[in-house]
Amino acid sequence: MVSENTIKELKGIALKLRADVLEMIGIGVAGHLGGSISLAETMAVLYFYKMKIDKNNPRDPSRDRLILSKGHAALIQYAALCEKEFFPRSELKRVKKLDGLLQGHPDLTIPGIEAVTGSLGQGLSIGNGMALALRLDKNPARVYVIMGDGEQSEGQLWEAAEAAANFNIDNLTAFLDWNKIQATGPTKEVFNIPDLDKKWSAFGWEVITVDGHDPAKILEALEKAETVKGRPALIILDTVKGKGFSFAEGNAAYHNGILDEAAYNKAIQELETAKAGL
Repeated sequence: MVSENTIKELKGIALKLRADVLEMIGIGVAGHLGGSISLAETMAVLYFYKMKIDKNNPRDPSRDRLILSKGHAALIQYAALCEKEFFPRSELKRVKKLDGLLQGHPDLTIPGIEAVTGSLGQGLSIGNGMALALRLDKNPARVYVIMGDGEQSEGQLWEAAEAAANFNIDNLTAFLDWNKIQATGPTKEVFNIPDLDKKWSAFGWEVITVDGHDPAKILEALEKAETVKGRPALIILDTVKGKGFSFAEGNAAYHNGILDEAAYNKAIQELETAKAGL
């Protein structure tokens, strides 16, 4: 049982990650706000509680691996890596700049990044390969893959899902950020894929659905996933796109939108209010 203090700490870290994403986007420049911050609690749990990683040895063979298949949400991963001191904080001001380290999508030049992603549907295939390699090496490290719900329309993803079950890949845990909004609108209107839990179960996966903004529930799901043997596990994160900033919640305009000064200041104010309420 995880202590209440730990859960409170993880909630605070999630707020820090949201603040970092806000800093990276700034005012007047397009940035992937909505789908980044819907993952704040999950990133807090993985990077600050669950995963075995070392900033001084990012390529340690015994490390756990995280593949962000929905690579457009890279800002939230950069925020976590920055808070874990994988690179200097000054880089947050240089996202997508020619002289900066941090690109618009994950890149292997960035310490702590395991794969180049952004072409949707490919992350699970990469994760499968890593997990199988670890199994061959008798390496106990685990692989985590984070997918988007809009990404569920990609055929390669379902081939990878079938392969993971076929090869009994139980050292891999996948996440589905079910925030229900993609780039141009609600997923059910763009490409409706109902009963995602039943579909993944039919493909041979253990499926766990949780509140994706509750660190305690995410931790419980991760613990359960690690007990599953002989097949992979999927954690469906029931989330709100843009969670934490009222003007962005459930709003497709902030998938890759521009913050004006008023919106930016409102976001800062709402973060401060949330911190005070912890």
